[in-house]
Amino acid sequence: MSARIIPASVKHVEVIAPRMREADKDEVFAAVGRGPASALLHSLRCSDLAYTVEYDGRPELMFGCGTTNMIANVGAPWALGTDAIDDHPTHFLRGSLFWVREVRKRYASLLNVVDDRNEASKRWLEWLGFTLSEPQPYGYEQRPFRIFEMKA
Repeated sequence: MSARIIPASVKHVEVIAPRMREADKDEVFAAVGRGPASALLHSLRCSDLAYTVEYDGRPELMFGCGTTNMIANVGAPWALGTDAIDDHPTHFLRGSLFWVREVRKRYASLLNVVDDRNEASKRWLEWLGFTLSEPQPYGYEQRPFRIFEMKA
């Protein structure tokens, strides 16, 4: 297996969106009422940093971070991908630790939300060192979401 991280592009959306993980699809629809392609395009356009993870030359994950508060220097990290992430857990976990360390150099704090149904993402976020709030109704479907945050 070869893996590489490259700058994200609209072309990657076309490959990832039709195969996006069910949990990611459910989360973006519940939060903002968008389908996979629309959510990826929106995230890409709103990001200061956006990358794609390729496994064996095929885009499998897009991730990034965008500024949500310039005065307080708050970034909103995001990651949306396919089930191939589960096939390469060591690469994914090591890469995500490195990425969070790098992003923290740019922002005073990181803040976003995660669908409370998304158990794997909640475990991953806590493993990375984020603090998760209690669930509260949020977004398009007003489902329970948790704020995840990491302060400098």
